Amino acid sequence: MIAHLRGTVAGVAPDGAVIEVGGVGMRVQCTPGTLAELRPGEAAQVATSLVVREDSLTLYGFSSDDERNVFEMLQTASGVGPRLALAMLAVHSPDALRRAVSTGDLAALTMVPGIGKKGAERIVLELRDRLGPPGDDTGSMPGTRPASRLPSWRDQVTSGLVNLGWQTRDAEAAIAALEDEGVVSGDAVDVATVLRAALRKLSKQ
Repeated sequence: MIAHLRGTVAGVAPDGAVIEVGGVGMRVQCTPGTLAELRPGEAAQVATSLVVREDSLTLYGFSSDDERNVFEMLQTASGVGPRLALAMLAVHSPDALRRAVSTGDLAALTMVPGIGKKGAERIVLELRDRLGPPGDDTGSMPGTRPASRLPSWRDQVTSGLVNLGWQTRDAEAAIAALEDEGVVSGDAVDVATVLRAALRKLSKQ
């Protein structure tokens, strides 16, 4: 199993990145929050999980071991595959997911595109005693840098929302609403935090 990658970021796209390791470009699919920490041309390290299918090998990358471990545990629930598990981690942090599952917070779980009430109930039933209690989130992988604050955060949040199934116009409207409410202002924002705030707003519409 490939536990982590350490190398130079060769490129970043809305749904993943390419990290060059020993002259080989490894493509990893990531949450928008993890992608926000990766900068082309800079060194990075991501925790990884390899998903093997009959017709594909897909590598998923995460900013911490904890996030990777939760990703793998989520997939032990019926009906939760890697794409849905990744979507859950795009909307909620690992600790927020533990809290939602341990308290049976169906509203929080159904904020994730693709999870309805019955699906949320099933996840709570199957993972309540396995995902663990909420605690402090584990920090980023050693050798990684914290998420940089770039003027392109609007594009990153929009891309993340579109990848999760929302229309571009709805994503842009949610971002504009957050700015009007003063939730975010200027360019010094955290992409993952804004993404989650936008998803909460969209889920109420």
